[in-house]
Amino acid sequence: MLETIAFAAFALVTLLSALGVVLLEEPWHAALMLGVALMSIAVHFVMLAAEFVAMMQILVYVGGVLVLITFAVMLTQRDEPTSEEVVQT
Repeated sequence: MLETIAFAAFALVTLLSALGVVLLEEPWHAALMLGVALMSIAVHFVMLAAEFVAMMQILVYVGGVLVLITFAVMLTQRDEPTSEEVVQT
């Protein structure tokens, strides 16, 4: 019974965070939601007694891909001019 409740809770977390990846407008917030979704999928692997796959999920996807997305977001964001800068020009 406890396993079913834990599975349902993490399934809800996975679905809501995956929905957040698609619907959030800020790329940084979407990347954070992707990290939550990938971590909750790793929890699903642990519940299936696949600890090695869970660790590879964390190391490769959360550790590698999410860091790459973070750098891409930081390097490609442009500075929006403030209202004072628009008035002066």
